[in-house]
Amino acid sequence: MISNIAIVDLLLTITAGLFSILWGIFIYLSLKESEPRAAGIFFLSGALFLLLYLLVLFTDNQHLKWLLLVVPYLPVFILLIPVGGPAPDTETFKGNRIDERDIMFSRRLLEEGTEDYNNYYSKYPERKQADDETRARPGFLSERSLFYDPLLFAAADASFETVKALAPEIDGPVSDKKISVSSDKVTGFIKKWGKMLGTINVGITPLRDYHLYSHRGRDHNYGTPVDNDHKFAIAFTVEMSRYMMDRAPKGPAIMESARKYMDAGAIAVQIAWFIRNLGYEARAHIDGNYEVVCPLVARDAGLGEIGRMGLLMTPAHGPRVRLGVVTTNLKLDPDKQKQDPTLIDFCNKCRKCATVCPSQSISYTGREIIDEKKRWQINQESCYDYWCSSGTDCGWCISVCPYAHPDNLLHRIVRYGIKRSAIFLKLAVPIDDLFYGKNPGPKELPDWMRL
Repeated sequence: MISNIAIVDLLLTITAGLFSILWGIFIYLSLKESEPRAAGIFFLSGALFLLLYLLVLFTDNQHLKWLLLVVPYLPVFILLIPVGGPAPDTETFKGNRIDERDIMFSRRLLEEGTEDYNNYYSKYPERKQADDETRARPGFLSERSLFYDPLLFAAADASFETVKALAPEIDGPVSDKKISVSSDKVTGFIKKWGKMLGTINVGITPLRDYHLYSHRGRDHNYGTPVDNDHKFAIAFTVEMSRYMMDRAPKGPAIMESARKYMDAGAIAVQIAWFIRNLGYEARAHIDGNYEVVCPLVARDAGLGEIGRMGLLMTPAHGPRVRLGVVTTNLKLDPDKQKQDPTLIDFCNKCRKCATVCPSQSISYTGREIIDEKKRWQINQESCYDYWCSSGTDCGWCISVCPYAHPDNLLHRIVRYGIKRSAIFLKLAVPIDDLFYGKNPGPKELPDWMRL
Protein backbone atom coordinates (compact mmCIF):
# COMPACT_ATOMS: atom_id res chain seq x y z
CA MET A 1 0.00 0.00 0.00
CA ILE A 2 1.40 3.40 -1.01
CA SER A 3 1.96 5.73 1.93
CA ASN A 4 0.90 9.35 2.04
CA ILE A 5 4.57 10.36 2.11
CA ALA A 6 5.26 8.45 -1.10
CA ILE A 7 2.25 10.09 -2.82
CA VAL A 8 3.44 13.57 -1.87
CA ASP A 9 6.94 12.76 -3.15
CA LEU A 10 5.48 11.45 -6.42
CA LEU A 11 3.35 14.57 -6.87
CA LEU A 12 6.37 16.76 -6.15
CA THR A 13 8.40 14.89 -8.76
CA ILE A 14 5.63 15.23 -11.37
CA THR A 15 5.24 18.95 -10.61
CA ALA A 16 8.99 19.49 -10.91
CA GLY A 17 8.98 17.63 -14.25
CA LEU A 18 6.08 19.66 -15.64
CA PHE A 19 7.69 22.83 -14.41
CA SER A 20 10.99 21.92 -16.09
CA ILE A 21 9.30 21.21 -19.43
CA LEU A 22 7.31 24.47 -19.37
CA TRP A 23 10.30 26.55 -18.35
CA GLY A 24 12.39 24.83 -21.02
CA ILE A 25 9.82 25.85 -23.61
CA PHE A 26 9.90 29.44 -22.33
CA ILE A 27 13.72 29.50 -22.53
CA TYR A 28 13.61 28.16 -26.09
CA LEU A 29 10.99 30.72 -27.17
CA SER A 30 12.95 33.57 -25.59
CA LEU A 31 16.13 32.52 -27.39
CA LYS A 32 14.16 32.21 -30.64
CA GLU A 33 12.97 35.79 -30.08
CA SER A 34 16.62 36.86 -29.60
CA GLU A 35 15.80 37.90 -26.04
CA PRO A 36 18.79 36.67 -23.98
CA ARG A 37 17.70 38.67 -20.91
CA ALA A 38 14.34 36.89 -20.77
CA ALA A 39 15.97 33.52 -21.45
CA GLY A 40 18.51 34.12 -18.68
CA ILE A 41 15.84 35.05 -16.14
CA PHE A 42 13.80 31.97 -17.03
CA PHE A 43 16.92 29.79 -16.72
CA LEU A 44 18.02 31.19 -13.36
CA SER A 45 14.53 31.17 -11.85
CA GLY A 46 13.95 27.64 -13.12
CA ALA A 47 17.27 26.38 -11.79
CA LEU A 48 16.64 27.92 -8.36
CA PHE A 49 13.12 26.52 -8.20
CA LEU A 50 14.28 23.03 -9.17
CA LEU A 51 17.08 23.18 -6.62
CA LEU A 52 14.51 24.09 -3.96
CA TYR A 53 12.36 21.13 -5.05
CA LEU A 54 15.27 18.73 -4.77
CA LEU A 55 16.21 20.00 -1.32
CA VAL A 56 12.63 19.71 -0.06
CA LEU A 57 12.14 16.34 -1.69
CA PHE A 58 14.89 14.86 0.48
CA THR A 59 13.57 16.30 3.74
CA ASP A 60 10.91 14.93 6.07
CA ASN A 61 9.04 18.24 6.36
CA GLN A 62 5.60 17.31 4.97
CA HIS A 63 4.17 20.81 5.48
CA LEU A 64 6.87 22.33 3.30
CA LYS A 65 6.29 19.68 0.64
CA TRP A 66 2.58 20.43 0.51
CA LEU A 67 3.34 24.15 0.29
CA LEU A 68 5.58 23.57 -2.73
CA LEU A 69 2.83 21.50 -4.33
CA VAL A 70 0.30 24.31 -3.98
CA VAL A 71 2.38 27.41 -4.83
CA PRO A 72 3.19 26.57 -8.51
CA TYR A 73 -0.50 26.12 -9.32
CA LEU A 74 -1.59 29.49 -7.92
CA PRO A 75 -0.82 31.32 -11.21
CA VAL A 76 -2.99 28.73 -12.98
CA PHE A 77 -5.92 29.59 -10.73
CA ILE A 78 -5.29 33.31 -11.30
CA LEU A 79 -5.38 32.62 -15.05
CA LEU A 80 -8.49 30.47 -15.03
CA ILE A 81 -10.66 32.23 -12.47
CA PRO A 82 -12.02 35.63 -13.62
CA VAL A 83 -11.24 38.25 -10.98
CA GLY A 84 -12.66 41.73 -11.58
CA GLY A 85 -11.70 43.55 -14.73
CA PRO A 86 -12.63 46.81 -16.48
CA ALA A 87 -16.18 47.53 -17.60
CA PRO A 88 -16.85 47.63 -21.37
CA ASP A 89 -16.62 51.06 -22.96
CA THR A 90 -20.12 51.63 -24.26
CA GLU A 91 -19.39 55.06 -25.79
CA THR A 92 -20.18 55.62 -29.44
CA PHE A 93 -18.04 57.88 -31.59
CA LYS A 94 -19.74 61.21 -32.24
CA GLY A 95 -16.82 63.17 -33.64
CA ASN A 96 -16.74 65.20 -36.79
CA ARG A 97 -14.83 64.18 -39.87
CA ILE A 98 -11.09 64.80 -39.86
CA ASP A 99 -9.69 67.07 -42.57
CA GLU A 100 -6.71 65.33 -44.19
CA ARG A 101 -5.15 68.73 -44.85
CA ASP A 102 -4.57 69.04 -41.09
CA ILE A 103 -2.39 65.94 -40.70
CA MET A 104 1.39 66.24 -40.90
CA PHE A 105 1.68 64.00 -43.96
CA SER A 106 -0.26 66.67 -45.87
CA ARG A 107 1.21 69.76 -44.24
CA ARG A 108 4.76 68.67 -45.07
CA LEU A 109 3.90 68.84 -48.78
CA LEU A 110 2.93 72.52 -48.69
CA GLU A 111 5.46 74.68 -50.54
CA GLU A 112 6.17 78.22 -49.46
CA GLY A 113 4.71 80.82 -51.79
CA THR A 114 2.05 78.55 -53.28
CA GLU A 115 -1.67 79.32 -53.03
CA ASP A 116 -2.30 76.23 -50.90
CA TYR A 117 0.50 77.23 -48.51
CA ASN A 118 -0.76 80.79 -48.13
CA ASN A 119 -4.37 79.72 -47.70
CA TYR A 120 -3.58 77.09 -45.08
CA TYR A 121 -1.39 79.25 -42.87
CA SER A 122 -3.70 82.24 -43.13
CA LYS A 123 -6.28 79.92 -41.51
CA TYR A 124 -3.82 78.35 -39.02
CA PRO A 125 -1.01 80.90 -38.47
CA GLU A 126 -0.11 79.25 -35.15
CA ARG A 127 1.11 76.16 -37.02
CA LYS A 128 3.35 77.92 -39.53
CA GLN A 129 6.59 78.36 -37.58
CA ALA A 130 6.74 74.77 -36.30
CA ASP A 131 5.81 73.36 -39.72
CA ASP A 132 8.47 75.47 -41.45
CA GLU A 133 11.05 74.22 -38.95
CA THR A 134 10.03 70.61 -39.64
CA ARG A 135 10.30 71.15 -43.41
CA ALA A 136 13.82 72.50 -42.83
CA ARG A 137 14.92 69.19 -41.26
CA PRO A 138 16.84 66.70 -43.44
CA GLY A 139 13.60 64.90 -44.29
CA PHE A 140 12.13 61.45 -44.63
CA LEU A 141 14.64 58.95 -46.15
CA SER A 142 17.14 61.79 -46.56
CA GLU A 143 20.86 61.05 -46.84
CA ARG A 144 21.44 63.87 -44.35
CA SER A 145 19.24 62.23 -41.72
CA LEU A 146 20.35 60.63 -38.45
CA PHE A 147 19.89 56.97 -39.48
CA TYR A 148 20.74 57.26 -43.16
CA ASP A 149 21.82 54.00 -44.71
CA PRO A 150 22.07 53.77 -48.51
CA LEU A 151 20.99 50.13 -48.69
CA LEU A 152 18.15 50.21 -46.21
CA PHE A 153 16.72 53.53 -47.35
CA ALA A 154 16.90 52.48 -51.01
CA ALA A 155 14.99 49.29 -50.16
CA ALA A 156 12.33 51.24 -48.25
CA ASP A 157 11.98 53.75 -51.08
CA ALA A 158 11.55 50.90 -53.56
CA SER A 159 8.54 49.68 -51.59
CA PHE A 160 7.04 53.17 -51.35
CA GLU A 161 7.51 53.65 -55.11
CA THR A 162 5.71 50.36 -55.70
CA VAL A 163 2.81 51.64 -53.60
CA LYS A 164 2.71 54.75 -55.81
CA ALA A 165 2.59 52.49 -58.87
CA LEU A 166 -0.57 50.90 -57.44
CA ALA A 167 -2.34 54.27 -57.16
CA PRO A 168 -3.99 54.21 -60.62
CA GLU A 169 -5.58 50.86 -59.74
CA ILE A 170 -7.36 51.86 -56.52
CA ASP A 171 -10.57 52.53 -58.46
CA GLY A 172 -11.77 51.68 -61.91
CA PRO A 173 -14.55 50.59 -64.21
CA VAL A 174 -17.28 48.33 -62.85
CA SER A 175 -18.31 45.27 -64.85
CA ASP A 176 -21.58 45.65 -66.75
CA LYS A 177 -22.51 42.12 -65.69
CA LYS A 178 -23.66 42.17 -62.08
CA ILE A 179 -23.28 38.83 -60.30
CA SER A 180 -26.01 38.05 -57.78
CA VAL A 181 -24.43 36.62 -54.63
CA SER A 182 -25.66 36.32 -51.04
CA SER A 183 -24.05 38.64 -48.48
CA ASP A 184 -22.99 35.80 -46.19
CA LYS A 185 -21.42 33.83 -49.03
CA VAL A 186 -19.39 36.71 -50.47
CA THR A 187 -18.39 37.94 -46.99
CA GLY A 188 -17.04 34.48 -46.13
CA PHE A 189 -15.24 34.30 -49.47
CA ILE A 190 -13.54 37.67 -48.99
CA LYS A 191 -12.39 36.74 -45.47
CA LYS A 192 -10.97 33.37 -46.52
CA TRP A 193 -9.37 34.77 -49.66
CA GLY A 194 -7.97 37.68 -47.64
CA LYS A 195 -6.15 35.23 -45.40
CA MET A 196 -4.70 33.52 -48.48
CA LEU A 197 -3.53 36.91 -49.78
CA GLY A 198 -1.58 37.50 -46.55
CA THR A 199 -3.87 39.21 -44.06
CA ILE A 200 -4.01 38.30 -40.36
CA ASN A 201 -7.62 39.29 -39.84
CA VAL A 202 -10.42 40.72 -41.98
CA GLY A 203 -13.45 42.56 -40.60
CA ILE A 204 -16.53 44.23 -42.08
CA THR A 205 -18.30 47.37 -40.86
CA PRO A 206 -20.96 49.69 -42.21
CA LEU A 207 -19.16 52.74 -43.59
CA ARG A 208 -19.92 55.58 -41.18
CA ASP A 209 -19.61 59.30 -41.79
CA TYR A 210 -16.80 59.77 -39.25
CA HIS A 211 -14.74 57.10 -41.01
CA LEU A 212 -14.27 59.47 -43.94
CA TYR A 213 -11.96 62.47 -44.24
CA SER A 214 -13.84 65.70 -44.94
CA HIS A 215 -11.29 66.82 -47.57
CA ARG A 216 -8.31 65.25 -49.28
CA GLY A 217 -4.93 66.70 -48.43
CA ARG A 218 -2.41 65.17 -50.81
CA ASP A 219 -1.01 65.97 -54.25
CA HIS A 220 -3.46 66.78 -57.07
CA ASN A 221 -6.44 65.91 -54.83
CA TYR A 222 -5.57 68.64 -52.32
CA GLY A 223 -8.66 70.35 -50.97
CA THR A 224 -11.12 68.07 -52.77
CA PRO A 225 -14.17 67.22 -50.61
CA VAL A 226 -14.47 63.49 -49.92
CA ASP A 227 -17.71 62.21 -51.41
CA ASN A 228 -17.94 58.48 -50.85
CA ASP A 229 -21.43 56.97 -50.67
CA HIS A 230 -20.36 53.34 -50.27
CA LYS A 231 -22.30 51.41 -47.65
CA PHE A 232 -19.66 48.99 -46.34
CA ALA A 233 -15.96 48.91 -45.50
CA ILE A 234 -13.64 45.90 -45.46
CA ALA A 235 -10.71 46.37 -43.06
CA PHE A 236 -7.75 44.04 -42.69
CA THR A 237 -4.40 43.79 -40.94
CA VAL A 238 -1.02 42.58 -42.18
CA GLU A 239 1.73 41.69 -39.71
CA MET A 240 5.00 43.59 -39.52
CA SER A 241 8.05 41.43 -38.76
CA ARG A 242 9.15 41.46 -35.14
CA TYR A 243 12.71 40.81 -36.33
CA MET A 244 12.70 44.06 -38.32
CA MET A 245 10.74 46.21 -35.86
CA ASP A 246 13.13 45.26 -33.04
CA ARG A 247 15.66 47.52 -34.81
CA ALA A 248 13.41 50.60 -34.62
CA PRO A 249 13.97 53.51 -35.02
CA LYS A 250 16.77 52.53 -37.40
CA GLY A 251 16.54 51.64 -41.09
CA PRO A 252 15.05 48.12 -40.79
CA ALA A 253 11.88 49.59 -39.25
CA ILE A 254 11.19 51.85 -42.23
CA MET A 255 12.03 48.97 -44.58
CA GLU A 256 9.40 46.82 -42.91
CA SER A 257 6.86 49.62 -42.63
CA ALA A 258 7.17 50.39 -46.34
CA ARG A 259 7.00 46.70 -47.28
CA LYS A 260 3.78 46.24 -45.35
CA TYR A 261 2.21 49.38 -46.80
CA MET A 262 3.01 47.77 -50.14
CA ASP A 263 1.53 44.41 -49.14
CA ALA A 264 -1.61 46.04 -47.73
CA GLY A 265 -1.95 48.13 -50.88
CA ALA A 266 -1.62 45.15 -53.19
CA ILE A 267 -4.21 43.17 -51.20
CA ALA A 268 -6.66 46.10 -51.12
CA VAL A 269 -6.32 46.66 -54.88
CA GLN A 270 -6.98 42.97 -55.57
CA ILE A 271 -10.08 42.87 -53.36
CA ALA A 272 -11.42 46.06 -54.95
CA TRP A 273 -10.84 44.68 -58.47
CA PHE A 274 -12.59 41.44 -57.46
CA ILE A 275 -15.68 43.34 -56.29
CA ARG A 276 -15.77 45.51 -59.41
CA ASN A 277 -15.55 42.33 -61.50
CA LEU A 278 -18.74 41.21 -59.75
CA GLY A 279 -20.45 44.40 -60.95
CA TYR A 280 -20.30 46.54 -57.77
CA GLU A 281 -18.43 49.74 -56.94
CA ALA A 282 -15.29 49.33 -54.82
CA ARG A 283 -12.34 51.55 -53.95
CA ALA A 284 -9.04 50.53 -52.35
CA HIS A 285 -7.61 52.87 -49.71
CA ILE A 286 -3.81 52.60 -49.69
CA ASP A 287 -0.86 54.65 -48.43
CA GLY A 288 -1.03 58.14 -49.90
CA ASN A 289 -4.54 57.59 -51.27
CA TYR A 290 -6.86 57.32 -48.30
CA GLU A 291 -10.39 58.66 -48.13
CA VAL A 292 -10.90 56.98 -44.75
CA VAL A 293 -9.19 57.00 -41.34
CA CYS A 294 -8.09 53.37 -41.31
CA PRO A 295 -7.75 52.82 -37.52
CA LEU A 296 -11.34 53.97 -36.94
CA VAL A 297 -12.64 51.66 -39.67
CA ALA A 298 -10.60 48.72 -38.36
CA ARG A 299 -11.79 49.30 -34.78
CA ASP A 300 -15.44 49.33 -35.84
CA ALA A 301 -14.82 46.20 -37.92
CA GLY A 302 -13.86 44.37 -34.72
CA LEU A 303 -10.10 44.16 -35.30
CA GLY A 304 -8.92 45.93 -32.13
CA GLU A 305 -8.94 49.10 -30.04
CA ILE A 306 -7.19 52.47 -30.39
CA GLY A 307 -4.31 52.46 -27.91
CA ARG A 308 -2.15 55.03 -26.16
CA MET A 309 0.06 55.64 -29.20
CA GLY A 310 -2.97 56.37 -31.40
CA LEU A 311 -2.58 53.15 -33.38
CA LEU A 312 -4.85 50.14 -33.63
CA MET A 313 -4.03 47.67 -30.85
CA THR A 314 -4.86 44.14 -32.02
CA PRO A 315 -5.32 41.28 -29.51
CA ALA A 316 -2.55 39.05 -30.91
CA HIS A 317 0.01 41.45 -32.39
CA GLY A 318 -0.68 44.75 -30.65
CA PRO A 319 0.24 47.72 -32.86
CA ARG A 320 2.70 45.64 -34.93
CA VAL A 321 0.40 45.67 -37.97
CA ARG A 322 -0.38 47.76 -41.02
CA LEU A 323 -3.95 48.35 -42.17
CA GLY A 324 -5.78 48.23 -45.46
CA VAL A 325 -9.35 49.21 -46.29
CA VAL A 326 -11.71 48.68 -49.22
CA THR A 327 -15.05 50.51 -49.37
CA THR A 328 -17.86 49.17 -51.51
CA ASN A 329 -21.61 49.14 -52.18
CA LEU A 330 -21.58 45.33 -52.37
CA LYS A 331 -23.90 44.04 -49.64
CA LEU A 332 -21.80 42.40 -46.91
CA ASP A 333 -22.45 41.02 -43.42
CA PRO A 334 -20.87 43.39 -40.86
CA ASP A 335 -18.96 42.10 -37.84
CA LYS A 336 -19.88 43.24 -34.37
CA GLN A 337 -17.34 45.55 -32.79
CA LYS A 338 -15.57 43.23 -30.33
CA GLN A 339 -14.89 45.61 -27.49
CA ASP A 340 -11.84 44.62 -25.49
CA PRO A 341 -11.69 46.85 -22.41
CA THR A 342 -8.63 44.96 -21.17
CA LEU A 343 -6.60 46.42 -24.06
CA ILE A 344 -7.57 49.94 -23.01
CA ASP A 345 -6.97 49.14 -19.34
CA PHE A 346 -3.56 47.67 -20.18
CA CYS A 347 -2.62 50.83 -22.10
CA ASN A 348 -3.71 52.86 -19.06
CA LYS A 349 -1.24 50.96 -16.86
CA CYS A 350 1.59 50.47 -19.37
CA ARG A 351 3.50 53.56 -20.49
CA LYS A 352 6.42 51.91 -22.25
CA CYS A 353 5.65 53.60 -25.57
CA ALA A 354 5.59 57.01 -23.86
CA THR A 355 8.81 56.22 -21.97
CA VAL A 356 10.89 55.32 -25.02
CA CYS A 357 9.42 57.91 -27.43
CA PRO A 358 12.45 59.99 -28.49
CA SER A 359 10.28 63.06 -29.17
CA GLN A 360 8.07 62.61 -26.08
CA SER A 361 5.02 62.77 -28.35
CA ILE A 362 2.97 60.14 -26.50
CA SER A 363 0.85 61.10 -23.50
CA TYR A 364 1.62 59.70 -20.03
CA THR A 365 -1.87 60.54 -18.77
CA GLY A 366 -5.23 58.82 -19.18
CA ARG A 367 -7.60 59.30 -22.08
CA GLU A 368 -9.21 62.70 -22.56
CA ILE A 369 -12.34 63.95 -24.30
CA ILE A 370 -11.15 65.15 -27.70
CA ASP A 371 -13.64 65.86 -30.51
CA GLU A 372 -16.43 64.37 -28.38
CA LYS A 373 -14.56 61.07 -27.90
CA LYS A 374 -12.54 59.77 -24.98
CA ARG A 375 -9.15 58.84 -26.42
CA TRP A 376 -5.43 59.37 -26.38
CA GLN A 377 -3.88 61.73 -28.89
CA ILE A 378 -0.21 61.91 -29.73
CA ASN A 379 1.56 65.15 -30.58
CA GLN A 380 1.74 64.62 -34.33
CA GLU A 381 3.91 67.70 -34.87
CA SER A 382 6.76 66.62 -32.58
CA CYS A 383 6.45 63.00 -33.76
CA TYR A 384 6.78 63.90 -37.43
CA ASP A 385 9.53 66.40 -36.65
CA TYR A 386 11.57 63.49 -35.27
CA TRP A 387 10.84 61.46 -38.41
CA CYS A 388 12.29 64.28 -40.52
CA SER A 389 15.43 64.30 -38.37
CA SER A 390 15.87 60.52 -38.14
CA GLY A 391 14.92 59.79 -41.76
CA THR A 392 12.68 56.90 -40.68
CA ASP A 393 9.12 56.58 -39.42
CA CYS A 394 10.63 55.59 -36.05
CA GLY A 395 8.34 52.78 -34.79
CA TRP A 396 10.15 52.53 -31.45
CA CYS A 397 6.81 52.71 -29.64
CA ILE A 398 5.59 49.71 -31.65
CA SER A 399 8.69 47.63 -30.93
CA VAL A 400 8.52 47.98 -27.13
CA CYS A 401 4.78 47.41 -26.72
CA PRO A 402 4.23 44.23 -24.65
CA TYR A 403 1.34 43.31 -26.94
CA ALA A 404 3.74 43.37 -29.90
CA HIS A 405 5.65 40.33 -28.65
CA PRO A 406 5.45 37.32 -31.01
CA ASP A 407 2.19 35.37 -31.03
CA ASN A 408 3.63 32.23 -29.43
CA LEU A 409 2.72 30.03 -26.45
CA LEU A 410 4.45 32.20 -23.86
CA HIS A 411 2.77 35.44 -24.87
CA ARG A 412 -0.58 33.79 -25.57
CA ILE A 413 -0.62 32.66 -21.94
CA VAL A 414 0.12 36.21 -20.80
CA ARG A 415 -2.57 37.74 -23.05
CA TYR A 416 -5.06 35.13 -21.89
CA GLY A 417 -4.28 35.96 -18.26
CA ILE A 418 -4.68 39.70 -18.93
CA LYS A 419 -8.14 39.09 -20.40
CA ARG A 420 -9.28 36.82 -17.57
CA SER A 421 -7.91 38.40 -14.43
CA ALA A 422 -7.52 41.95 -13.13
CA ILE A 423 -4.80 40.62 -10.80
CA PHE A 424 -2.85 39.19 -13.71
CA LEU A 425 -3.30 42.43 -15.66
CA LYS A 426 -1.74 44.44 -12.82
CA LEU A 427 1.22 42.05 -12.67
CA ALA A 428 1.75 41.90 -16.45
CA VAL A 429 3.50 45.27 -16.88
CA PRO A 430 6.10 44.88 -14.06
CA ILE A 431 6.75 41.29 -15.21
CA ASP A 432 7.33 42.54 -18.77
CA ASP A 433 9.68 45.21 -17.39
CA LEU A 434 11.62 42.50 -15.55
CA PHE A 435 12.01 40.17 -18.53
CA TYR A 436 12.41 42.68 -21.36
CA GLY A 437 13.49 45.90 -19.64
CA LYS A 438 11.52 49.03 -18.79
CA ASN A 439 13.28 51.07 -21.45
CA PRO A 440 14.57 48.57 -24.05
CA GLY A 441 16.78 49.93 -26.80
CA PRO A 442 16.93 48.91 -30.46
CA LYS A 443 18.74 45.70 -31.41
CA GLU A 444 21.85 45.80 -33.55
CA LEU A 445 21.64 45.43 -37.33
CA PRO A 446 22.39 41.94 -38.65
CA ASP A 447 25.47 41.51 -40.84
CA TRP A 448 23.49 41.11 -44.07
CA MET A 449 22.13 44.64 -43.68
CA ARG A 450 25.53 46.27 -43.25
CA LEU A 451 27.10 47.94 -46.27
